Amino acid sequence: MQLYATTLNKLPPGITCVDVPSKGGIKLRAAYAVPRNPKGTVFIFNGRGDYIERYFETMNDLMKRGFAVATFDWRGQGGSQRLLADPLRGFVKSFEDYDADIDAFYARVAVAHCPKPFYGLAHSTGGHMMLRALRGRKWLEKAVITAPLMGFHFGNWPKWLVHVLVFATKYMGLSWTYLPGFSKLPAKRENFSGNVLTSDRTRWDRDMTTLEQHPQLGLGGPTFAWLGAALKSFNDLFHWPKGTGPSCPTLIVLAGQDRVVNNADTADFLKQAPGFSVITLADSQHEILHEKTSIREKFFAAFEAFLSG
Repeated sequence: MQLYATTLNKLPPGITCVDVPSKGGIKLRAAYAVPRNPKGTVFIFNGRGDYIERYFETMNDLMKRGFAVATFDWRGQGGSQRLLADPLRGFVKSFEDYDADIDAFYARVAVAHCPKPFYGLAHSTGGHMMLRALRGRKWLEKAVITAPLMGFHFGNWPKWLVHVLVFATKYMGLSWTYLPGFSKLPAKRENFSGNVLTSDRTRWDRDMTTLEQHPQLGLGGPTFAWLGAALKSFNDLFHWPKGTGPSCPTLIVLAGQDRVVNNADTADFLKQAPGFSVITLADSQHEILHEKTSIREKFFAAFEAFLSG
């Protein structure tokens, strides 16, 4: 396994790529970089369909601020081992498998190579997984989560019908099939218009250049299996230990223009689980860290204030 730079997307200085064995013998691709005299390490948990290269810019930004950085690709995506014969299908049996990926990353990369204190920066599905990891497990000093996945926009589909379809496909052995309405192929350069991820054309083109040159990093739409695993995990997190907050101070940063995750579901979750700090970047689409520079500057101002405060 290796990392892939382009002329538009430079490697963070001193970054090292390593293989990490996880549950079931699955090999994960992980990476870390440690500057001189670091003031701690920020662990980056990326979203569904992401890959390490998309976070080079953010890693560089954090290193300029004096942090070491470490990250990995979840099983089934990016440069980690795929789980089906068709590598483009977004598939996982259970989010507990992602829990195991976090444990493997922590043991093989964080403990072995990263200076303390440890901080978390997670996005979307990665944010959901970081929330799972903050239920009583004291391992981070502070965490920042952007646009956490706590619910979907189902459009005209009633939730009960979604649950029925998930159950039916599993019963019929068809949980590997794509969800209707999602592309079977990764995003392309020409898909920028009308996309629900970012309003920044330059960063979109940068990421599309990476996929054009290294298509093996791409992922298509989610399957019914992935959706079923997500729905079960939503239910798990909504049964957060009553009256307790996260195991470390945690800031949730919502994207005001989010059309991927449902901010109303996140608000409902926060009523069940007290102790989180929350801000909203009103002009941001889902991928805050891949948005326009003005939006990213607002994010990093909040990030630095939260970590230093």
